[in-house]
Amino acid sequence: MGKRGRRALAIVALLAIAGGWAFHRYWYYLPGIIGRLRDPIGAPRDVAWTPGPATAPAAAGTRPPNIVLILADDLGYNDLSFAGGGVADGALQTPNIDSIAKDGVTFRQGYAGNATCAPSRAAIMTGRYATRFGFEFTPAPVAFSKLVGHNLEQGGRAPIYHGERESAVPPVDRMAVPATETTLAELLRAQGYRTLFLGKWHLGETDAARPEARGFDEVLGFLPGASLYLPSGDARGEESRQDFDPIDKFLWANLPFAVEHDGGKRFEPREYMTDYLANEAVQAITANRTRPFFMYLAFNAPHTPLQALKSDYDALPGIADHRLRVYAAMIRALDRGVGKVLTALRDDGLADNTLVIFTSDNGGANYIGLPDINRPFRGWKATFFEGGIHVPFFMRWPGVLPAGSTMSAPVAHVDIFATAAAAAGATPARERPLDGVDLVPFATGKRDGAPHESLFWRSGGYKTLIAGDWKLQVADNPAKSWLFNLAIDPTEQHDLSSTTPDILAGLQARLAAIDVQQSAPLWPSLIEAPVLIDKPLGVPSDPDDDYVYWSN
Repeated sequence: MGKRGRRALAIVALLAIAGGWAFHRYWYYLPGIIGRLRDPIGAPRDVAWTPGPATAPAAAGTRPPNIVLILADDLGYNDLSFAGGGVADGALQTPNIDSIAKDGVTFRQGYAGNATCAPSRAAIMTGRYATRFGFEFTPAPVAFSKLVGHNLEQGGRAPIYHGERESAVPPVDRMAVPATETTLAELLRAQGYRTLFLGKWHLGETDAARPEARGFDEVLGFLPGASLYLPSGDARGEESRQDFDPIDKFLWANLPFAVEHDGGKRFEPREYMTDYLANEAVQAITANRTRPFFMYLAFNAPHTPLQALKSDYDALPGIADHRLRVYAAMIRALDRGVGKVLTALRDDGLADNTLVIFTSDNGGANYIGLPDINRPFRGWKATFFEGGIHVPFFMRWPGVLPAGSTMSAPVAHVDIFATAAAAAGATPARERPLDGVDLVPFATGKRDGAPHESLFWRSGGYKTLIAGDWKLQVADNPAKSWLFNLAIDPTEQHDLSSTTPDILAGLQARLAAIDVQQSAPLWPSLIEAPVLIDKPLGVPSDPDDDYVYWSN
């Protein structure tokens, strides 16, 4: 072999070595690369919302109320200013979201359907505990689970990755709410409503599981569990990347900046995602102003990646910490978007006949490294401590719900289905009993007592029950029970499990009785990740810090 041939072989060998090194180091970029090749992202384009009749049709009786459900994503309880809070000690105010509480009912003990995204959304859409039909864990690609399951250490505790279960995990697009469940959109469409979806779906991606197949007439958004807000590095934006968080690494590596319309090809929005969804929601409201409609507006803000508009970032110069300032700027955009929707309802003459519901799918996440987002509560997303499941929860319906009122009894996401159904005059099928109830009679004083005898949550070996003033949490890892009296200890500071054994035993029996009614998971969890209860990711920890392992 000549000198030139040996040189060529050496170059090939070096490229092979470099390629192997790059693959070993950056393999988790593959899902995004494959996704872009399989489903390219087109240029921005206009969306035309199908208009209703030129005038509202004459009909006997009163037109049923429009229903607008606005869902934030990973919003911390302290991220809003409605209760005297707000990001950065109130440096950011949220007047538009706060106005829903001011003009309606604040549910002081409003609870998410789960402590992570998708099971909460499944509970909202069905009015049932998602564990009743096996939607126990959040859909995620195996590549994501591998990266997190080998790298998400906290407090000196390593994550557990169940590679032996991989063969039982279906492709992520098939992780879906079963077709045997009735969605709120299906129920309301049968009642004559025009059904509109915008934003994040995260309840299945096959043709049979998409929102178009689950009762929505028109759809604009994205199917997976997260999205970029702008193209990475866009001059219009400010970014914060958390090097200590493997979830953040995966999202930046793989997420597109794209939406779909009615099942068509993906295309790039013209503007920052939160503003885009809000502005399109305004157009959809105007197009449907002459007929009853149900709008499910599922913002992805402020879920990671942390990516804000530079204009919102610049409007908050008093926040010194860059990461916190980006996060605050994202919530500023979220509040602006909610304000646009409320203004559109008012301008189109619909505000007085619209039930508006605002909540978050779960509490703020520990992995962004910000310590105060769920204050005053302990815990985070991916725990059943109050910080993970106690969420802002408001309803506004002028003339029906008393303005500026509060309700203290525990309520939950499962109640949204029953409340919306009753408002629309729809009757859910009886063969699948709801876990939720219509909250309007309780909020208006027409029914006494509490809406629920108990509320239940489960994720793998971690289970929780609220019954009256008492809250029981039971975990396999660590093998521990926590018992709190929320009436006197709403922030879960004093564990009473060792001092009230009779109450503990009674609640354990009640929890077990509900637990056996649930279904087996539709797919197994691959990860058990440690979550410190009182400290976010990226901060120093102590060996005696409270923790729980979260299954997904």
